[in-house]
Amino acid sequence: MDTQDKDHRWTLRPWVLAVLLGLAGLLIYAAGGGEGIDTRIGWRAGVTGFLFFGSLALAFTLEPVQRPAPVLFAALVGAVMGGLAWRAVAAGDSVAGSEFAFLAGVIATGLALPLFQAGFHRMRWSTPYRAIHGQVWNDAIAGADSLAFTGASWLMLLLLSELFQLLKITLLRDLIDDSWFGWTWSGAAFGAALGVLRNEGAIIGTLRRVVMTVLSLLAVPLAAGLALFLAALLVSGPEVLWAATRSATPVLLTCAAGAFVLANAILRDDDAGMSGNRLLRIAALVLVLSVFPLTLFAAISMGTRIAQHGLSPERLWGLVAIALAVAYGFAWLVAALRGWQGGAWRERVRCANLHLAVAICALALVLALPIFDFGAISARQQLARLERGTVSAEAFDYAALRWDFGAAGRRALERLAKSGDAEIASLASEAREQTARIYPTGPRQVFNLRMQPADPGLEVMVRRYIRANPWACNEYCVALDLGPAPGGRRRVAIVSGSQLTQTALSPDPAAPELAPAPRDVPLLREGSTVEIRSIARRHVVVDGKPFDQPIDEGDAASAAPLAPPPRAR
Repeated sequence: MDTQDKDHRWTLRPWVLAVLLGLAGLLIYAAGGGEGIDTRIGWRAGVTGFLFFGSLALAFTLEPVQRPAPVLFAALVGAVMGGLAWRAVAAGDSVAGSEFAFLAGVIATGLALPLFQAGFHRMRWSTPYRAIHGQVWNDAIAGADSLAFTGASWLMLLLLSELFQLLKITLLRDLIDDSWFGWTWSGAAFGAALGVLRNEGAIIGTLRRVVMTVLSLLAVPLAAGLALFLAALLVSGPEVLWAATRSATPVLLTCAAGAFVLANAILRDDDAGMSGNRLLRIAALVLVLSVFPLTLFAAISMGTRIAQHGLSPERLWGLVAIALAVAYGFAWLVAALRGWQGGAWRERVRCANLHLAVAICALALVLALPIFDFGAISARQQLARLERGTVSAEAFDYAALRWDFGAAGRRALERLAKSGDAEIASLASEAREQTARIYPTGPRQVFNLRMQPADPGLEVMVRRYIRANPWACNEYCVALDLGPAPGGRRRVAIVSGSQLTQTALSPDPAAPELAPAPRDVPLLREGSTVEIRSIARRHVVVDGKPFDQPIDEGDAASAAPLAPPPRAR
């Protein structure tokens, strides 16, 4: 009998959950100041997080008996996620990677839900794997079906609104346009569907078996493909991965995740529930053994990138994710080797799943809380790389300290701005004064610039401009001196690829850029003289081909005489 079948059938469950989530939707609308989810004000985001996650946790766990436990669990989930939402919004950019901390909280609560439903808080490690595994799939299927029903309910509303519109009755259309109704209706529809599905444990169990059976069909080709890939990798060496693509890490992790899901779809709750098909069982073993090498190569790829560019908050979070994936792969490998004889490896893999799920839930919660400052850790390591000379002063990413490392990164940038090295101090000061995050278009921080004619002073100004506007030079560019401009500035044209950028630069880094002079746009009046003239203009020419954009609009006036001003009739 499925775990869901053991639940008492509660006739009022659909109505209770519809009212619960409908009211939660209305309160979320009110907490957002009439705009739904508000990501600008800390306390509003915190209340929204509490209502959203707390109400969902209660909807998935509420039973007609033993009600205090689900309410306490939902309150704890809401408090954790509300606190993380408040911190992510209120802290702003002073906390590095707050969005990843929030995601870690979502993972922790997502894993805690089936553990609580299966009674892990009471039975601890004696909790049957069957109960936890069944709850994971039941929650996923019930949640997906409830979302589908919510979408269908909206389609029904839209159809009815158009039907009544034929009679000039706009009440339903007006309701659909109101945000409060949208949040309330969506919550009520999701809750009603979830209540019905939670009451139908037998149906959910059947759906679970159908989904696992369908997914297991993909296991054989994936297992064959991974086996061929790993065999070819042993022959060619892992270096081919880094040469072929820069996205080796996500591709490898995605394949490992697919192997994890499909292997569990075949292994199911126990051996009795598994398919007797020998090919599927062999495929499951191949998938189990493939996870470790895939995650190991992903870890090597990430390590190579960190060795090249150093740590950042984003890379640290990626490192944590890869470490957990490697732990899963290693645990599965050990389970398969230790239980090789007699088919005991399958039960050992299930046991490893249970232990790792609990460990990841606890670790994700710890990482989500404000205990570790990944921004400070990354900033210290980046400064150490600069001091050791691992990265040059020009190639160092000062903008990342300004924007991506939180308050710790900006403190490090202040320290660099006071450095005794003039070049480091100048570049750090430029990054510190940035008012918006500027992302380079090229993969390198160092660009190849040629100045025509050679002018060291002007080249310093051009390099400063490109660092602030990296889209102007994609790795290689040529800067042309166009002569003086008002205010002591120098006009420059920068050619990069098929792009031409014109600007007026000042020797003073704090001086604002010179705005281009407004063009004299002709205005047709009655009696105006309209004629065709050939007007010569200067253009930048590359390999004999000119850019369409003239480099000096003022030359047009000096190249040809202007017609006398037209007389109005």
